[in-house]
Amino acid sequence: MNKSIRILVLSLALIGLTFISSCALPRVNAQQRTFLDLSLEFLGEYQLPKMKFQDTTVGGLSGITYDRKRDRFYAVSDDRSNLAPARFYTLKLNINNSKIQKAEIENVTFLKTKEGKTYPKGSIDPEGIAITPQGTLFISSEGSTRELIPPFIGEFDLKTGALKQNLPMPQRYIPDTNGEQQQRGVQDNLAFESLTLNPTGSLPASGEPIRLFTVTESALIQDKDPPQKDEQGNIKPQITKSRFLHYLISDGPPIILSEHLYPLSPYPPGAMYHGVTELLAIDPGGHFLSIERSFGLTGFGAKLYQLFTGAATDTSRIASLKGETRAVQPVKKQLTLDLQKLGIRLDNLEGMTFGPRLPDGTQSLILVSDDNFKEEQITQLLLFRLKGSL
Repeated sequence: MNKSIRILVLSLALIGLTFISSCALPRVNAQQRTFLDLSLEFLGEYQLPKMKFQDTTVGGLSGITYDRKRDRFYAVSDDRSNLAPARFYTLKLNINNSKIQKAEIENVTFLKTKEGKTYPKGSIDPEGIAITPQGTLFISSEGSTRELIPPFIGEFDLKTGALKQNLPMPQRYIPDTNGEQQQRGVQDNLAFESLTLNPTGSLPASGEPIRLFTVTESALIQDKDPPQKDEQGNIKPQITKSRFLHYLISDGPPIILSEHLYPLSPYPPGAMYHGVTELLAIDPGGHFLSIERSFGLTGFGAKLYQLFTGAATDTSRIASLKGETRAVQPVKKQLTLDLQKLGIRLDNLEGMTFGPRLPDGTQSLILVSDDNFKEEQITQLLLFRLKGSL
């Protein structure tokens, strides 16, 4: 190569480098790398009328899951076997023109112990529900320290409602209520409202185990921080430290893979109750949606958050999260939607599931409220379109 050609080649290379450097590449911040680009479009509300079905009061629907194979939904009632035996309902939703036109109760299934008997009054508190690929249901019982109902997560037969197995529960979650002040375990009625499975779980025989996730509605007793006051004597808003559990269910006995700190947002102004009521796994990569529901002087409120657990610290060996936790990386959160901005009356939203594909091929998302078996409350089904790539 002679000198003039070499100079020409170098000049063209410099021009190319200048052109590349002048083309501004899109800047992606840490938040954009962590969270999926998802949003929700509200499509409408359907209110389930007050009704009886096969001698049961339909209500208290605190969890919902979708059976894509049968195109049916299963909704668990949080009746503690008081009005009728603990149970879940089979529902068919008629979704046309991206609206819920009708919700029909098709069946009721009573939950049964391993002995084949329905649960006695006040012995179970069903809250969360998730269907497995092999056609069983996992149901969480939140429990109550006042009524001595233990928290547990069980696998039940879809057709008969019979208990197949209970998942192991760490001792730190079991209330040490023996007549003295509680020092350990879940708080009264603030345990396992939520339940979800990884969306790609299949039969253990196929080599792909099931992963199950839940989060306590609020902090364990040993994780509660005392109220902090500012200089004026006002209580300062503070993060509540809930615990996020990750189970592995395969050929062998179920095990807990990890546990994380879930940072529950501070109580909204005027709220008397506030907690995590549902989880929904989005993908196998550690992304979830959660519902944080509150109740206060202005009624019910709820916010949906996108979560990412990939970088969270395993807290399973940390006896207490009380106090300073700078060394603990929590589950990351990003607000997806404040439901109070929908312009409708919200009720006690506790259940969430993906539903069928909508006519345009997008994914539907459905939320359900627990009416607490009260005349003044409603069972509402909220339909959304999930926008973005999964």
